[in-house]
Amino acid sequence: MRDIVVVTLLIVSFAFVVTVHVAIALGLAKRRRWQALVALVLPPVAPYLAWREHMRKRAILWGLGALSYGVMLLLASRES
Repeated sequence: MRDIVVVTLLIVSFAFVVTVHVAIALGLAKRRRWQALVALVLPPVAPYLAWREHMRKRAILWGLGALSYGVMLLLASRES
């Protein structure tokens, strides 16, 4: 049962990070297109650019989502 919970949370956290990442890219596209392209190609740059463009909530959500994904990935790898 614990395996199912960990894998489910892993999938949900990954989907959350991807969704916030796309939201950041779309927000950057409205301001500066080159930043949106950089954010799409280099995902760790996305929260930095979002923070600089005053999209603080999105940057924090991206970071929290990436942290939760990393924790779930670690838990999933230790389950084996």
